[in-house]
Amino acid sequence: MKIGKYSMGIGDRFGRQGAAQLRAIMTARDMGVTIDPVWNKSHREHEITGTSPFEQRLRADEAVRRLGYTGRYFVDADHIGMDTVDRFLKQCDFFTIDVADFLGTPPDDAALTDFVAAYRGLVGSHRIPGIDRPLEISEDDLSRIAGRVLTAVTEAGRIYRHIASKKGSGNFVTEISMDETDSPQTPVELLVILAAIADGEIPVQTIAPRFSGRFNKGVDYEGEVDRFAREFEADLAVISFAVSRFDLPGDLKLSIHSGSDKFSIYPVIAAGLKKFDAGVHLKTAGTTWLEELIGLAESEGEGLVIARDIYRASYGRYAELTKPYSSVVDIHTGRLPSPSDVDHWSGEQFASALRHDPENPRYNRDLRQLLHVGYKIAAEMGARYLDALEECEAVISKQVYDNILDRHIKRLFF
Repeated sequence: MKIGKYSMGIGDRFGRQGAAQLRAIMTARDMGVTIDPVWNKSHREHEITGTSPFEQRLRADEAVRRLGYTGRYFVDADHIGMDTVDRFLKQCDFFTIDVADFLGTPPDDAALTDFVAAYRGLVGSHRIPGIDRPLEISEDDLSRIAGRVLTAVTEAGRIYRHIASKKGSGNFVTEISMDETDSPQTPVELLVILAAIADGEIPVQTIAPRFSGRFNKGVDYEGEVDRFAREFEADLAVISFAVSRFDLPGDLKLSIHSGSDKFSIYPVIAAGLKKFDAGVHLKTAGTTWLEELIGLAESEGEGLVIARDIYRASYGRYAELTKPYSSVVDIHTGRLPSPSDVDHWSGEQFASALRHDPENPRYNRDLRQLLHVGYKIAAEMGARYLDALEECEAVISKQVYDNILDRHIKRLFF
C-alpha cells in the first residue's frame, strides 16, 4: 500500500466534517494538485470524545461515498504504541508509530556494538547534495547517537511487526514519529535514525522528526523561520541520500505534526518541496474543531450560547485541559478574556477572536489555544453539542472547507 507524494491528516474530533474537508481536497485536485486525505485520530482523542476506530472508518467511508471521491484515502491510528495499537488494527490502514518516549533509553550493549560495527561506514565526511557543508561523523558521534535512538527504533520495529503479523506486510502505511521530544534532531542524527530503521527492516513511508521552534496547537509557528528552512531542506537532503544509501522506500517523505496553521513556514516548506521534488505529509486535525466552533458562534442562537459555555468551562478547567498538551501550548493567561466578558460577545466578535487571522485586531491566540484543547468540554455536552452541529451544518461546513482550502492547501501547494 502506497501513499501519494502529498497527503494531509484531516482528523475530525467529532466525525462530522469529513465531507467538507474532502471537498477542499477535491477542489485542489481540480486545480492540479493531488493530495491524499488521511483521517487521523489518536487513542486519547477517541477516549475523550467517546468514539472508536470503527466510527472513524465509517465517517471516512461515508464522506467518500457522499462525494463520489475516487482517489486514495487512509484512516490513521495516530500516535499509537504497543499498548494502544490493537484497537486500531481492523479499521486502520495508516499507523503513526510514536516512539518519542523511548528516545534516550540506552540500548542493549550488544545491540549497540553490533549496530556501530555494521554502520562504521558512516564514519567520515559525507557530501550530500542540497547541504552546503559536508556532514562529519566520528565513531564517537555514531556510538553516541545510536545510543540515544536505537531503543526507540527497535520499539518501532516491534510495533510494526506486530501490525504486519495481523494485517500482512504491505497492507498499510507506516509512519514513525519522534517529534514529541525536547531537542530537534540534527541532519547527522536523522541519518543515523534512518540507518537504524533500514537495519530494522521497517518499510517506513513517512517520518516525523522534531524541528526547532515551537509547534503550538492551532497557532502559527514560533521560532526562526530561516533556521527552520535550513533544517527542513537538510532533512529533505538526508532522506534522499538515505533512501539510496540504505535501500529505504523510494517514496519516504517528511511528516509535519501539529502542522495546522503554521502559515509563516508554509512558503519555505513549499520552496523546499520544489527544490528537492519531495513529498510531505501535513497534519491539520485540530484546526477543524476550531472552525466548527467558529461556525456555531456565527450561527448565533443556541450555537453561540454553546460556544460561550465551552469557553467558560475551558477557562475554569484550564490546568486540567492544558496539562496533556503542555509541550505544544503556550498560553499567556493574562491575555485570556474573562468568561463574563465573552458572555456579552456577538457571534461575530467570538468568531473574530477565535479565527486565525492575525490582521484582525480581535484575534486572540491565547483564547484560540485554550479552545483548541477544550474539545473535551464539547464532548461532555453530548447530544446538545452534536445536535447543534447538525442544526448549523451549512455555516460550519463552509468554515471548514474555506479553512482547509484557502489557509492550508493554497498557501502550501499553490
